[in-house]
Amino acid sequence: MVQKAKILLVDDRPENLLALEAILSALDQTLVRASSGEEALKALLTDDFAVILLDVQMPGMDGFETAAHIKRRERTRDIPIIFLTAINHGPHHTFRGYAAGAVDYISKPFDPWVLRAKVSVFVELYMKNCQLREQAALLRLQLEGGGKAALGEAKEPAGLLAELSARLAAVEEQAEALSKQLDDDSADAAAVATAAHLERKLTGLRRALDALEPGTGSGAPSVPSQG
Repeated sequence: MVQKAKILLVDDRPENLLALEAILSALDQTLVRASSGEEALKALLTDDFAVILLDVQMPGMDGFETAAHIKRRERTRDIPIIFLTAINHGPHHTFRGYAAGAVDYISKPFDPWVLRAKVSVFVELYMKNCQLREQAALLRLQLEGGGKAALGEAKEPAGLLAELSARLAAVEEQAEALSKQLDDDSADAAAVATAAHLERKLTGLRRALDALEPGTGSGAPSVPSQG
């Protein structure tokens, strides 16, 4: 069973959080509420999130300050942030949002369909990265001689490699389809760059797996970094 991604919704107004939940419920993911920047940072201490929808205008710690804290933490610095704001002070205000680390900056009232489409892209990228990490972990266990125990059954090396290859192929196919979708939809540059980074990691993992096949040489290949 595929685990659902978590989406963090940060807004000090309950009616705005309710509206966001109504818009994003169709994605069938786990929606987590936070009514302040402090509450959002607390949630980020324990849970992993695919994307953060962050209101700019909040009492106390506003969206810009909250984003700055998120980007300073190693655990959370790579989580995409979409800023939502009810005011528009022109290009300078928008630039401040991107400078704070946002991947997008959307003014209210926004188109629900557009917002849902943008969030779905980052959810898909998050899920692909999770799958990639799982495949990499299985490959590392195989290289260390622990692959059989990890899979819970005794398998010959050839059979284990075949299973790993098949699982990786499924992730590669999904990543390729996602990249084509991003190209067709003229998606945000940040989403395209993230997808390209994912494909590069998949390529490195495929090369390492291919090197384990009989007749490709001796010695254990290095597993690509997941950073």
